[in-house]
Amino acid sequence: MNFDTYKYVVVEGPIGVGKTTLATKIATRFEAQILLEQPADNPFLERFYRDSARYALPAQMCFLFQRVNQLQAMARADLFDAQVVSDFLLDKDPLFARLTLADDELNLYHQLYEHIHPQAPTPDLVIYLQASPETLIDRVRKRGVAIENGISEPYLNRLCESYSRFFHDYDKAPVMIVNTEHLNPIGSDEDFELLLTHIKDMRGKREFFNRGE
Repeated sequence: MNFDTYKYVVVEGPIGVGKTTLATKIATRFEAQILLEQPADNPFLERFYRDSARYALPAQMCFLFQRVNQLQAMARADLFDAQVVSDFLLDKDPLFARLTLADDELNLYHQLYEHIHPQAPTPDLVIYLQASPETLIDRVRKRGVAIENGISEPYLNRLCESYSRFFHDYDKAPVMIVNTEHLNPIGSDEDFELLLTHIKDMRGKREFFNRGE
């Protein structure tokens, strides 16, 4: 993987797919700057998982402000001139809003999003990790994060479908779509190297990496 080519890499995917851990592993390997979401700093998130109708808007707005502030801080420090790996794509933020907000809340969200979102740099590469909702719920339960106890499989089903629709139309940056059902680039060094090799060998703007059993 040549970071002279991929200076700004984003690892994306639904909850439990391993995007934060993989982003951290890539950044460590290539001594890059790391830019991560901070779900533990969102005071509404646990309440959202328990009562989504009531807490969707404050949870969504808290994440939006958090992501915008992080990107602006990186830009002010000129850190995007260095090598950066992130576990979130700002363009994806409205995906969660459409999934969770009522119509009037969604209209308010869109107004705020258009008003405050920065002109974030376009990634040189997006690594989109996929897994089935059943696999995701199993991974979420195994890692045992308290604020995630309220996540349901129906919610993960809707989330996976929303991610698929989003990346079906996304064309701002090259995308490597990785099925993680039978690939473990986080826990297996062999699989990690295999993923890096596939990225290095990318020739088009969109490629799929799906290893069977």
